Amino acid sequence: MAKDKEPVATDGEPAPVAAAPAAEAAPAPTGKKADVAEAPQAKKKPGIPPRRGKKLRNHLKNVGKKLDDAGPIPVRQAVAELKKLRRAKFDETVEIHINLGIDPTQSDQMVRGAIPLPHGIGKSVRVAVFAQGDNVEKAKAAGADVVGGADLVERIQKQNFLEFDVALAAQDMMGMVSRLGKVLGPRGLMPTPKAGTVVPANGDLAAVVREFKAGKVEYRSDKTGQIHAGVGKMSFDEQKLVENINAFVEQVRSVKPSGVKGNFINGVVLSATMSPGIRLNV
Repeated sequence: MAKDKEPVATDGEPAPVAAAPAAEAAPAPTGKKADVAEAPQAKKKPGIPPRRGKKLRNHLKNVGKKLDDAGPIPVRQAVAELKKLRRAKFDETVEIHINLGIDPTQSDQMVRGAIPLPHGIGKSVRVAVFAQGDNVEKAKAAGADVVGGADLVERIQKQNFLEFDVALAAQDMMGMVSRLGKVLGPRGLMPTPKAGTVVPANGDLAAVVREFKAGKVEYRSDKTGQIHAGVGKMSFDEQKLVENINAFVEQVRSVKPSGVKGNFINGVVLSATMSPGIRLNV
């Protein structure tokens, strides 16, 4: 077979260079990465729960209709109905929601306080105490989880230490603690006399610590004029839940601001973490 002739230069010009063969097309990438790139999966939007099954949707619809038709019911009956609605595998928190007839824009109508429930709230409460001198040992002996003075204030400021559920302060510490308003205030952790979390000089700091460790509940009205709080666990027997609920409602009723005219409590709803609300007749 004849060989291809080599290009020959003419008239002193350089011989033309033969064109290089076209590069072969690179094979398409294969594997898991390529498959993902070709068919990207739709990302789940945050805050949107998965779609409930048809059976569960129908069940919740029927339960909601039944509760609406029943209207407000006595506390004991409501607790019994709430127990029947239990479907979660964990021990749900029993919650109470109170709609107040206040004007949230008026500072003198804000409702805030704390109450030691008769049977606690069914969970351990981490208590931090701002104290100095003899109060440090008193707070530790009473069961406080974190106790400190200037060192605790600095730890919260520089390390953003917030591993506690309730913050208490002796009166003589409020000068230092006031620096933490921007950190503790938005989280509802700022000690305040109205909530009973500031202990006066002649007060019993150890007793206050024990009350909060045992389940003293702090409450405050929000910008919509409502109060939300936990009053126990679904594992509590009915009598304990009834007593906790009644004690909480009576405590809120007793702190009606003088500027409120007409109905102070417009409505009360009882629910659990994973259940619909039940209107109470209180």
